[in-house]
Amino acid sequence: MMKSAQVVKALSALAQPTRLAIYRLLVACGPDGMAAGQVADKLKVSPATLSFHFKTLSHAGLLESRPDGRFVYYAANFAVMNDMLAYLTENCCGGNPEACNPKNK
Repeated sequence: MMKSAQVVKALSALAQPTRLAIYRLLVACGPDGMAAGQVADKLKVSPATLSFHFKTLSHAGLLESRPDGRFVYYAANFAVMNDMLAYLTENCCGGNPEACNPKNK
């Protein structure tokens, strides 16, 4: 289970429009992730700016990277994402999980 300070760091990293867009794109890509250049093209972000955002997201534990030849692939760290969601929803709806389902409203 994540500690409060870790969750704050992760949420802080996501509290910026470009970083949130990067993270959502990489979550959608799944565990294989995407090459940095593809992320730059898809989101229309310069490589220098993208590098800064990757660093912030990686430092918060939200991204993993792996080199593959001349490319670096980035992927969401799903374990950290799931731990953060578990932390945020740990006491959801006072122990009444049915109340948390938006389809029930």
